[in-house]
Amino acid sequence: MRLLLIEGDGIAETMLEPLLIRLGAIAEDRRLPLIATMLPEQLDLAASLLPGHAALQCKPSEADRVGAAIFSRPMSARLFDIAAEDDVMRMRRFQEEVARIADSLARLTRGAGTDRTAGLRNDATPFRTDTATAEITAPELRRVIRARRLRSEFFQGDLFADPAWDMLLDLLAAELEDRKVPVSSLCIAAAVPPTTALRWIGTLNEAGLFQREADPKDRRRAYIGLSAKARGGLLDYIAAVRRAGLSIV
Repeated sequence: MRLLLIEGDGIAETMLEPLLIRLGAIAEDRRLPLIATMLPEQLDLAASLLPGHAALQCKPSEADRVGAAIFSRPMSARLFDIAAEDDVMRMRRFQEEVARIADSLARLTRGAGTDRTAGLRNDATPFRTDTATAEITAPELRRVIRARRLRSEFFQGDLFADPAWDMLLDLLAAELEDRKVPVSSLCIAAAVPPTTALRWIGTLNEAGLFQREADPKDRRRAYIGLSAKARGGLLDYIAAVRRAGLSIV
């Protein structure tokens, strides 16, 4: 299988944009898998210009590089058939976890039985579902995120790594703050190595929980936002927590 690789390190800033546009077009035209390894300051540009199927990496380990090559697929491919190896099994578990989260959020949304396009937020900032029982503010969410970060001061950081949930919470807080979140910032919010965060962003996007939004004023910048499905699931989760008298975790 042919594979298109891009290494951003060492490419002059003036050359990077046209190069990404050209190679992205080639990958789409020939339906080639595309892996782009970018420097942190190049991530937002790459995310905005490369096609959606491109796998972005930043400071990848050798295992990350090998895993990305193993799991790369043409645009039309949907399934993998890979022999077992430690890294491959780890990737499979990762994909299964994302599928579980997507299914849970979808079930929460279906369970409400209401139109999620209405009543998601009001001018006073808090979000509300149609049941009017879910209410959350950005400062509350930021406190939850801060509490989750505190665990790393007492335990090994990756012991509690949960980048999908951390990113979902961060994006909901950003919506409440009426703030756009670029790819590079979301990687930081994930509190995991950049390439791991990028892998989660790509998978959550495929799962229909994230959506990429172009900056209408600058084509070199892309933002990540919650899909309606993800937003509805989060709000229903918050409503269920409130009804049970529990805290968001």
